[in-house]
Amino acid sequence: MILQFGVLFAFLAAGELVVKLTGVPVPSSIIGMVLLCASLKAGVVKLEWVDKLSAFLVHNLGFFFVPAGIGLMNCLGLIADQWVPIVCATVISTVIIIAVTGWAHQWTRSMSSKMYKRVTKKEV
Repeated sequence: MILQFGVLFAFLAAGELVVKLTGVPVPSSIIGMVLLCASLKAGVVKLEWVDKLSAFLVHNLGFFFVPAGIGLMNCLGLIADQWVPIVCATVISTVIIIAVTGWAHQWTRSMSSKMYKRVTKKEV
């Protein structure tokens, strides 16, 4: 289990290092997880090195949202005063995200089918 903690913290530290060196405006934890994912895909890190701890963390993920929920409860007065803009922003951003995701998916599928047709024409 200590090895698994070490691997996860090493990738978290690597993400922190990347942010410090490059100044990229992405959270270091996200960069660390992307590096971990790439390392798992490349076979540099074995799945057995992180599977038990990762399963435990994912299984208890809801527990990590408790501080955010408590912070939200502390702001209920502000939320009650500003509920209309919050709801409008939530609905509008959700619609935009769904639309952009749909368009990106359609564009990606059309591009991949065009590439597939070009590849199959060359083979024939």
